[in-house]
This record gives sequence, C-alpha cells and structure tokens, in this order.
Amino acid sequence: MDQPDANSERQRAALRELEGLGRERDLLHGLFARASGYFSAVDADNSDPIERWGRRIGRALGAVAFVGFCAYLYFTYVR
Repeated sequence: MDQPDANSERQRAALRELEGLGRERDLLHGLFARASGYFSAVDADNSDPIERWGRRIGRALGAVAFVGFCAYLYFTYVR
C-alpha cells in the first residue's frame, strides 16, 4: 500500500524540480541575452536586406568552418 503513495510523492517532487529548473533557465537566458546583445531569429528584421545577407554570410562561414574543422580532425587523428 505504501508503494503508490511513494511513487506519487516522487512524481510531485520531480515536477517541482522541473519547474524550478525551467525558472532558472528562463532567468539565465534573459541575463545572457541582454548582456551579449544577442537577439533571436524571431526578433530579426526580415525587411532589412543587409541583415538578411549578413545572416546568410554568417551561416555559410559557420558551415565552412565546421567542415574545415571536421576535415582537420579526420586528417590529424583518423588517417
């Protein structure tokens, strides 16, 4: 008979912990977003062509850097 009560108490404790973690995540995300000047893609102004091209160029450079880093690791450690 104790088993269902123990499981429900554990479940309530886990849910409280998840809610607390969610609040901490929201707080930290807000602090870092304001401190770094970072804006999400939702906040971006899609009508500005310079911003659109800058985002495209940045993503392309990031992809090239990622492929280059993977090639470096492959040729350094696997080959």
